[in-house]
Amino acid sequence: MPENATRARRDIGRYVNDTLRDRYFATCDTLYAMGAPIRSETDVETSFGTTHVYRHGPADPAAESRTPIVLIHGSGYCSAMWYPNTPALSADRPVYALDTPGDAGRSVQREPMWQPERAAQWLDEALDALGLDRVHLVGASYGGWLVINQAHLRPGRLASVTALDPGGLEKVGLRFFVWIFASLFASYAPKALRPRLAAWLEQPVIVVPEMREWIQAGARAFRIRRPAPLPLTDAELGSIRTPFYLIMGKRSLLVHPKRQLERVPRVIPGARAEIIAATGHGPQIDHPDMVNARMLSFMEDVDSLAPAAGTGA
Repeated sequence: MPENATRARRDIGRYVNDTLRDRYFATCDTLYAMGAPIRSETDVETSFGTTHVYRHGPADPAAESRTPIVLIHGSGYCSAMWYPNTPALSADRPVYALDTPGDAGRSVQREPMWQPERAAQWLDEALDALGLDRVHLVGASYGGWLVINQAHLRPGRLASVTALDPGGLEKVGLRFFVWIFASLFASYAPKALRPRLAAWLEQPVIVVPEMREWIQAGARAFRIRRPAPLPLTDAELGSIRTPFYLIMGKRSLLVHPKRQLERVPRVIPGARAEIIAATGHGPQIDHPDMVNARMLSFMEDVDSLAPAAGTGA
Protein backbone atom coordinates (compact mmCIF):
# COMPACT_ATOMS: atom_id res chain seq x y z
CA MET A 1 0.00 0.00 0.00
CA PRO A 2 1.34 3.50 -0.80
CA GLU A 3 2.94 5.37 2.08
CA ASN A 4 0.57 8.33 1.70
CA ALA A 5 -2.46 6.04 2.16
CA THR A 6 -1.01 4.81 5.46
CA ARG A 7 -0.59 8.41 6.61
CA ALA A 8 -4.17 9.25 5.66
CA ARG A 9 -5.54 6.46 7.83
CA ARG A 10 -3.92 8.05 10.85
CA ASP A 11 -6.37 10.92 10.38
CA ILE A 12 -9.42 8.65 10.26
CA GLY A 13 -11.35 7.61 13.36
CA ARG A 14 -12.11 3.95 13.82
CA TYR A 15 -13.97 1.44 15.98
CA VAL A 16 -11.85 -0.99 17.96
CA ASN A 17 -13.99 -3.92 16.83
CA ASP A 18 -17.52 -4.76 15.69
CA THR A 19 -18.62 -6.12 19.07
CA LEU A 20 -17.76 -2.93 20.97
CA ARG A 21 -19.28 -0.85 18.15
CA ASP A 22 -22.59 -2.71 18.37
CA ARG A 23 -22.69 -2.40 22.15
CA TYR A 24 -22.10 1.31 21.79
CA PHE A 25 -24.85 1.62 19.17
CA ALA A 26 -27.26 -0.03 21.62
CA THR A 27 -26.53 2.69 24.20
CA CYS A 28 -27.03 5.33 21.49
CA ASP A 29 -30.43 3.90 20.62
CA THR A 30 -31.47 4.07 24.27
CA LEU A 31 -30.76 7.81 24.27
CA TYR A 32 -32.49 8.36 20.93
CA ALA A 33 -35.61 6.77 22.43
CA MET A 34 -35.52 9.38 25.22
CA GLY A 35 -35.64 12.26 22.72
CA ALA A 36 -38.03 13.25 19.95
CA PRO A 37 -39.16 10.45 17.64
CA ILE A 38 -36.86 9.88 14.69
CA ARG A 39 -38.94 10.42 11.58
CA SER A 40 -36.30 9.08 9.23
CA GLU A 41 -32.62 8.16 8.92
CA THR A 42 -30.57 8.60 5.79
CA ASP A 43 -26.99 8.37 4.59
CA VAL A 44 -25.55 11.05 2.33
CA GLU A 45 -22.26 10.84 0.47
CA THR A 46 -19.54 13.48 0.66
CA SER A 47 -15.91 13.65 -0.44
CA PHE A 48 -14.90 12.51 3.05
CA GLY A 49 -17.22 9.55 3.53
CA THR A 50 -20.81 8.70 4.35
CA THR A 51 -22.69 10.97 6.76
CA HIS A 52 -25.55 9.47 8.75
CA VAL A 53 -28.43 11.88 9.38
CA TYR A 54 -31.40 11.71 11.77
CA ARG A 55 -34.56 13.66 10.95
CA HIS A 56 -36.89 14.80 13.75
CA GLY A 57 -40.30 16.50 13.59
CA PRO A 58 -42.14 18.68 13.34
CA ALA A 59 -45.46 17.13 14.33
CA ASP A 60 -47.37 20.13 12.96
CA PRO A 61 -47.35 20.05 9.14
CA ALA A 62 -47.54 23.84 9.10
CA ALA A 63 -44.07 23.97 10.64
CA GLU A 64 -42.50 21.92 7.83
CA SER A 65 -41.88 25.06 5.82
CA ARG A 66 -39.88 26.75 8.58
CA THR A 67 -36.12 27.07 8.26
CA PRO A 68 -34.72 23.81 9.66
CA ILE A 69 -32.23 23.33 12.45
CA VAL A 70 -29.07 21.28 11.86
CA LEU A 71 -27.35 19.88 14.97
CA ILE A 72 -23.61 19.08 15.12
CA HIS A 73 -22.55 17.08 18.19
CA GLY A 74 -19.41 17.21 20.31
CA SER A 75 -16.20 15.24 19.96
CA GLY A 76 -16.03 11.49 20.42
CA TYR A 77 -19.71 10.67 20.34
CA CYS A 78 -22.78 11.16 18.14
CA SER A 79 -26.16 12.80 17.68
CA ALA A 80 -27.62 10.87 20.62
CA MET A 81 -26.27 13.67 22.84
CA TRP A 82 -29.11 15.90 21.63
CA TYR A 83 -31.91 13.87 23.24
CA PRO A 84 -32.72 16.61 25.82
CA ASN A 85 -33.08 19.14 23.00
CA THR A 86 -34.80 17.42 20.08
CA PRO A 87 -38.34 17.38 21.56
CA ALA A 88 -38.58 21.16 21.94
CA LEU A 89 -36.60 22.03 18.82
CA SER A 90 -38.48 19.63 16.54
CA ALA A 91 -41.85 20.80 17.85
CA ASP A 92 -41.04 24.18 16.32
CA ARG A 93 -39.40 23.27 13.00
CA PRO A 94 -37.62 20.41 11.15
CA VAL A 95 -34.45 19.16 12.83
CA TYR A 96 -31.56 17.29 11.21
CA ALA A 97 -28.89 15.77 13.47
CA LEU A 98 -25.67 14.80 11.70
CA ASP A 99 -23.17 12.22 12.91
CA THR A 100 -19.79 13.77 12.16
CA PRO A 101 -17.42 11.41 10.29
CA GLY A 102 -14.43 10.74 12.49
CA ASP A 103 -16.53 10.46 15.65
CA ALA A 104 -18.31 7.52 17.25
CA GLY A 105 -21.54 7.57 15.29
CA ARG A 106 -23.01 5.73 12.33
CA SER A 107 -21.16 7.80 9.74
CA VAL A 108 -18.23 6.23 7.89
CA GLN A 109 -15.12 8.33 7.36
CA ARG A 110 -12.87 7.63 4.38
CA GLU A 111 -10.77 10.80 4.16
CA PRO A 112 -9.33 13.12 6.83
CA MET A 113 -11.35 16.27 7.43
CA TRP A 114 -9.94 17.91 10.54
CA GLN A 115 -8.44 20.80 8.55
CA PRO A 116 -10.69 23.91 8.55
CA GLU A 117 -11.18 23.99 4.76
CA ARG A 118 -11.97 20.27 4.59
CA ALA A 119 -14.34 20.42 7.56
CA ALA A 120 -16.27 23.27 5.93
CA GLN A 121 -16.38 21.41 2.62
CA TRP A 122 -17.74 18.29 4.32
CA LEU A 123 -20.58 20.15 6.01
CA ASP A 124 -21.45 22.11 2.88
CA GLU A 125 -21.56 18.90 0.84
CA ALA A 126 -23.70 17.16 3.46
CA LEU A 127 -26.22 20.01 3.53
CA ASP A 128 -26.27 20.08 -0.26
CA ALA A 129 -26.93 16.33 -0.41
CA LEU A 130 -29.85 16.82 1.99
CA GLY A 131 -31.25 19.56 -0.23
CA LEU A 132 -30.93 22.19 2.50
CA ASP A 133 -30.28 25.68 1.15
CA ARG A 134 -30.84 27.65 4.38
CA VAL A 135 -30.41 26.32 7.91
CA HIS A 136 -30.01 27.34 11.52
CA LEU A 137 -26.75 25.62 12.45
CA VAL A 138 -26.18 24.57 16.07
CA GLY A 139 -22.99 22.98 17.41
CA ALA A 140 -21.66 22.01 20.83
CA SER A 141 -18.03 21.69 21.94
CA TYR A 142 -16.07 20.36 18.91
CA GLY A 143 -19.30 20.77 16.96
CA GLY A 144 -19.18 24.39 18.06
CA TRP A 145 -15.84 24.77 16.29
CA LEU A 146 -17.34 23.15 13.20
CA VAL A 147 -20.22 25.63 13.05
CA ILE A 148 -18.02 28.67 13.76
CA ASN A 149 -15.63 27.46 11.08
CA GLN A 150 -18.56 27.08 8.70
CA ALA A 151 -19.68 30.64 9.32
CA HIS A 152 -16.14 31.81 8.60
CA LEU A 153 -15.41 29.75 5.47
CA ARG A 154 -18.73 28.65 3.88
CA PRO A 155 -21.61 30.73 5.23
CA GLY A 156 -23.79 30.61 2.12
CA ARG A 157 -26.38 28.16 3.47
CA LEU A 158 -26.51 29.56 6.99
CA ALA A 159 -29.45 31.51 8.38
CA SER A 160 -27.78 31.59 11.80
CA VAL A 161 -25.15 29.90 13.95
CA THR A 162 -25.50 28.94 17.60
CA ALA A 163 -22.31 27.79 19.35
CA LEU A 164 -22.75 26.00 22.68
CA ASP A 165 -19.64 26.17 24.87
CA PRO A 166 -17.65 25.76 21.68
CA GLY A 167 -14.17 24.90 20.64
CA GLY A 168 -12.54 27.30 18.21
CA LEU A 169 -12.43 30.35 20.48
CA GLU A 170 -9.42 29.42 22.60
CA LYS A 171 -6.63 26.89 22.52
CA VAL A 172 -7.78 23.71 24.26
CA GLY A 173 -5.93 23.75 27.57
CA LEU A 174 -4.74 21.03 29.91
CA ARG A 175 -7.50 21.77 32.40
CA PHE A 176 -10.13 20.64 29.85
CA PHE A 177 -8.38 17.33 29.12
CA VAL A 178 -7.95 16.68 32.84
CA TRP A 179 -11.68 17.29 33.33
CA ILE A 180 -12.55 14.91 30.48
CA PHE A 181 -10.47 12.07 31.93
CA ALA A 182 -11.61 12.75 35.49
CA SER A 183 -15.23 12.65 34.36
CA LEU A 184 -14.72 9.34 32.59
CA PHE A 185 -13.11 7.77 35.66
CA ALA A 186 -15.84 9.22 37.90
CA SER A 187 -18.45 7.43 35.80
CA TYR A 188 -17.05 4.14 37.16
CA ALA A 189 -17.27 5.25 40.81
CA PRO A 190 -19.64 3.51 43.25
CA LYS A 191 -23.21 4.67 42.84
CA ALA A 192 -23.27 6.38 46.24
CA LEU A 193 -20.34 8.62 45.28
CA ARG A 194 -21.57 9.66 41.85
CA PRO A 195 -23.82 12.59 42.91
CA ARG A 196 -20.96 14.18 44.85
CA LEU A 197 -18.51 13.66 41.97
CA ALA A 198 -21.06 14.95 39.46
CA ALA A 199 -21.46 18.16 41.45
CA TRP A 200 -17.70 18.60 41.94
CA LEU A 201 -16.91 18.02 38.26
CA GLU A 202 -19.95 19.91 36.91
CA GLN A 203 -20.75 16.68 35.08
CA PRO A 204 -24.38 15.69 35.81
CA VAL A 205 -24.36 13.04 33.08
CA ILE A 206 -22.54 10.82 35.57
CA VAL A 207 -25.81 10.38 37.48
CA VAL A 208 -27.93 9.72 34.36
CA PRO A 209 -27.54 5.95 33.93
CA GLU A 210 -28.24 5.95 30.20
CA MET A 211 -25.68 8.69 29.51
CA ARG A 212 -23.10 7.14 31.81
CA GLU A 213 -23.34 3.83 29.93
CA TRP A 214 -23.19 5.68 26.61
CA ILE A 215 -20.03 7.57 27.59
CA GLN A 216 -18.32 4.44 28.86
CA ALA A 217 -19.28 2.40 25.79
CA GLY A 218 -18.08 5.11 23.41
CA ALA A 219 -14.73 5.46 25.18
CA ARG A 220 -14.16 1.71 24.87
CA ALA A 221 -15.39 1.38 21.29
CA PHE A 222 -13.93 4.29 19.31
CA ARG A 223 -10.56 5.91 18.68
CA ILE A 224 -10.48 9.51 17.46
CA ARG A 225 -7.70 10.33 15.00
CA ARG A 226 -7.48 14.11 14.75
CA PRO A 227 -5.81 16.99 16.56
CA ALA A 228 -7.67 19.56 18.61
CA PRO A 229 -8.76 22.47 16.39
CA LEU A 230 -6.82 25.69 16.44
CA PRO A 231 -8.76 28.74 17.63
CA LEU A 232 -9.96 31.31 15.14
CA THR A 233 -8.22 34.67 15.27
CA ASP A 234 -10.03 37.95 15.85
CA ALA A 235 -9.69 38.69 12.14
CA GLU A 236 -11.22 35.35 11.18
CA LEU A 237 -14.09 35.77 13.62
CA GLY A 238 -14.51 39.34 12.40
CA SER A 239 -15.23 38.04 8.89
CA ILE A 240 -18.43 36.36 10.11
CA ARG A 241 -21.62 38.07 9.00
CA THR A 242 -24.05 35.24 9.81
CA PRO A 243 -26.28 36.00 12.83
CA PHE A 244 -24.32 34.50 15.71
CA TYR A 245 -25.30 33.34 19.20
CA LEU A 246 -22.75 32.13 21.75
CA ILE A 247 -23.90 30.29 24.88
CA MET A 248 -21.35 29.26 27.52
CA GLY A 249 -21.45 27.58 30.91
CA LYS A 250 -20.36 29.79 33.79
CA ARG A 251 -17.92 27.12 34.98
CA SER A 252 -16.74 26.02 31.55
CA LEU A 253 -13.23 24.59 31.37
CA LEU A 254 -13.06 24.79 27.58
CA VAL A 255 -13.36 28.58 27.34
CA HIS A 256 -12.98 31.49 29.73
CA PRO A 257 -16.61 32.66 29.67
CA LYS A 258 -16.12 36.25 30.85
CA ARG A 259 -13.31 36.75 28.36
CA GLN A 260 -15.41 35.49 25.45
CA LEU A 261 -18.51 37.37 26.65
CA GLU A 262 -16.58 40.57 25.99
CA ARG A 263 -14.60 39.40 22.95
CA VAL A 264 -17.15 37.75 20.67
CA PRO A 265 -19.69 40.61 20.41
CA ARG A 266 -16.76 42.98 19.92
CA VAL A 267 -15.23 41.12 16.98
CA ILE A 268 -18.34 39.56 15.34
CA PRO A 269 -20.76 42.27 14.21
CA GLY A 270 -24.14 41.91 15.90
CA ALA A 271 -23.23 38.71 17.79
CA ARG A 272 -25.04 37.72 20.97
CA ALA A 273 -23.16 36.11 23.84
CA GLU A 274 -24.49 34.73 27.09
CA ILE A 275 -23.29 32.84 30.16
CA ILE A 276 -25.55 30.25 31.78
CA ALA A 277 -25.11 29.86 35.53
CA ALA A 278 -24.93 26.55 37.41
CA THR A 279 -23.36 24.65 34.54
CA GLY A 280 -20.01 23.85 33.02
CA HIS A 281 -19.39 22.48 29.54
CA GLY A 282 -22.91 21.26 28.74
CA PRO A 283 -25.50 24.02 29.20
CA GLN A 284 -27.87 22.40 26.67
CA ILE A 285 -27.78 19.16 28.68
CA ASP A 286 -27.86 20.65 32.18
CA HIS A 287 -30.56 23.25 31.44
CA PRO A 288 -32.30 22.05 28.27
CA ASP A 289 -35.59 23.92 28.75
CA MET A 290 -33.83 27.25 29.19
CA VAL A 291 -31.33 26.77 26.38
CA ASN A 292 -33.91 25.35 23.96
CA ALA A 293 -36.20 28.33 24.55
CA ARG A 294 -33.40 30.85 24.04
CA MET A 295 -32.13 29.18 20.88
CA LEU A 296 -35.63 29.09 19.39
CA SER A 297 -36.22 32.75 20.32
CA PHE A 298 -32.95 33.70 18.59
CA MET A 299 -33.92 31.76 15.45
CA GLU A 300 -37.36 33.35 15.47
CA ASP A 301 -35.76 36.79 15.58
CA VAL A 302 -33.49 35.88 12.66
CA ASP A 303 -36.36 34.50 10.59
CA SER A 304 -38.49 37.56 11.23
CA LEU A 305 -35.78 39.77 9.76
CA ALA A 306 -34.90 37.53 6.81
CA PRO A 307 -37.64 35.03 5.95
CA ALA A 308 -36.35 31.74 4.54
CA ALA A 309 -36.44 31.37 0.78
CA GLY A 310 -36.87 27.60 1.07
CA THR A 311 -36.06 24.68 3.30
CA GLY A 312 -35.14 21.95 0.85
CA ALA A 313 -35.69 18.32 1.82
